Amino acid sequence: MKGRVWKFGDNIDTDLIIPGRYLTIRDPKKLAKHLMEGIDPNFHKKIKKGDFIVAGKNFGCGSSREHAPLAMKGAGIGAVIAESFARIFYRNAINLGIPAIEAPNVSKKIKNNEVIEIDLKEGIIRKENGEIIKFKKLPEFMLKIIEKGGLIQYLKEKKK
Repeated sequence: MKGRVWKFGDNIDTDLIIPGRYLTIRDPKKLAKHLMEGIDPNFHKKIKKGDFIVAGKNFGCGSSREHAPLAMKGAGIGAVIAESFARIFYRNAINLGIPAIEAPNVSKKIKNNEVIEIDLKEGIIRKENGEIIKFKKLPEFMLKIIEKGGLIQYLKEKKK
């Protein structure tokens, strides 16, 4: 996966990712128009399919709403890379087919607007300057969920 980085800080909660007033919307494309609206009201106009969100510690904290990663899926976010995640956000992202990658000090190593490449199987991020950032590889079952586009699709295909 290759894409542009959109960088955020620590403790980005689900209200900043998708404000609570949009919780009646279930359509990922409609939710995408409000992604990160709590920080940047024009974020949805800037991102492109395959772009990455990079953040500091405790990304996705707060309410355990699935709408936050659902908005990311609708926007085509390729992956979320953070120093740490709130547990429920992490599983919701994986279950929706969005890679959630934990990498120590990543917010200090990657710049906003930088283009990076992620190799999920190898557990590495490649920067344009050739620098490699290692992260803990996702377990095989999570890689399969992501590959299938989410838990529901994974289970449907596994049942066949």
